[in-house]
Amino acid sequence: MRLDHAKKLLLLALSAMFLQQSFATVGRSLPPIIAPAIFEDLRIDPAWLGIYVGAQAASALLFQLGCGSFILRHGALRMSQVALVLLGLGMALATVGPVLLFLLSGVIGGGAAAMSTPASSHLLGHYTPPKRAPLIYAIKQTAVPVGLLAAGVLGPWLTGLTGWRGTLLIASAACLIFAVMLQPLRAQFDSDRKPSQSFRLSDFHRTLTSVLAAPDLRRLAFACFAFNGLQTVFTSYFVVALTELGHGLAAAGFVFSMAMVIAVPGRLFWGWLGSGHVEPPMVMCWLALGMAGGTATMALLNAQWPLFLIGIVATVLSATAMSWHGVLLSEASRLADPGQHGAVTGGVLSFGQFGGLLLPLVYSGVLIATGSYGLGFTASGVPALIVGIVLLRAPRDHEAR
Repeated sequence: MRLDHAKKLLLLALSAMFLQQSFATVGRSLPPIIAPAIFEDLRIDPAWLGIYVGAQAASALLFQLGCGSFILRHGALRMSQVALVLLGLGMALATVGPVLLFLLSGVIGGGAAAMSTPASSHLLGHYTPPKRAPLIYAIKQTAVPVGLLAAGVLGPWLTGLTGWRGTLLIASAACLIFAVMLQPLRAQFDSDRKPSQSFRLSDFHRTLTSVLAAPDLRRLAFACFAFNGLQTVFTSYFVVALTELGHGLAAAGFVFSMAMVIAVPGRLFWGWLGSGHVEPPMVMCWLALGMAGGTATMALLNAQWPLFLIGIVATVLSATAMSWHGVLLSEASRLADPGQHGAVTGGVLSFGQFGGLLLPLVYSGVLIATGSYGLGFTASGVPALIVGIVLLRAPRDHEAR
């Protein structure tokens, strides 16, 4: 009877966090996906999208480094609600018009979306059997491609019907409504909160130190840097690249969305593989090398490429750069001290935000210097190649020890 109750709680927690991550992904990814319409209206050069994405990542970095204490004090579910409310307010702010307010909305939205993953990881850490953690976390993280799929399909369609401002306001309202819908679950899922927990500026340093002090967590942190940075480049610039090469926004959004479909079974497959079949570090090694191969192919991207061929390469990137989360997050949670799932996950993910901050700027720099949308992807894939090589050697070192 107790086992059945535990399974029900796990299913309820997984469902709630899956939906929370879906809404958070829509809120963060929608502005870049409909960026061509925004650029045209506000008369912004597409190369400056890197500034917006970089501001998102810088905000996400601070939020993820500092959110551990807030999760412990207020509860993972409450912080999930806070993240959704801030996302909604950020998207509403973007519709006011001036470029500076649009940039500010990215800061708010990027930080809010970044809190959603440590919060959900902390909550699931209490209910997930360790052996099944890679698969459970992978299921939860399939919410990201589901959110990207929804944004890729509905974003351009709603933009055609209501304009980009109407689209952001609709998404804003959806985030706010779902935040309210989570409230009945708080008594159960925030029962472990510690009201006496306080936030200190030293939390930033302590979180970073706890990650860098352990070799396994250091490798996870660098992998997260490479993977999240490339993911940010892919989700931010892929649609823009296709439209700049002469394809329509609807067609580019469709190709992007179809590629995102692959990320759902991809995450589940990698999560299943890492749940007792292959060591998670080796799974991440294969993912890293796949990312490097996909981005190397993108160097050849030009206006003569048919959408079908672009879709194949996008599928490879989706199956790798969009599908690593469950394996990496479960490893971070496994290596965390008891009760520190959110803090350690946030610390590892903060290095991912460094990647999300720096690699889009690298992409923008390559684009400005060469005018090539494909070479930017290739440059952004170099860290993933390094990760693949490092992780290929790590299991041998482990066996030697």
